[in-house]
Amino acid sequence: MARPVGKGPFVANHSVRKVGNLNVRREKEIIITRSRASAIVPIMIGHTIAIYNGQEHLPIYITDRMVGHKLGESVPTRIFRGHAKSDKKSRR
Repeated sequence: MARPVGKGPFVANHSVRKVGNLNVRREKEIIITRSRASAIVPIMIGHTIAIYNGQEHLPIYITDRMVGHKLGESVPTRIFRGHAKSDKKSRR
């Protein structure tokens, strides 16, 4: 089920508050968050946000083309290490 339009996008309060404070002071600082479900809003543009992928916080620089997407979309949680070399199932 989709989120109601009247509520607006879901954004974690601590992230918005930290970004707002940094914008007022005109400072750049890495913001650490675990909220992968948060949407990227226009006030985040130009900041670096470290998003948790299950093992570590990966820093992502927010650009204007990312607005509207979720934070978790830009940080992969699984690492693909290639197919097995000895796998003969697909070669018949």
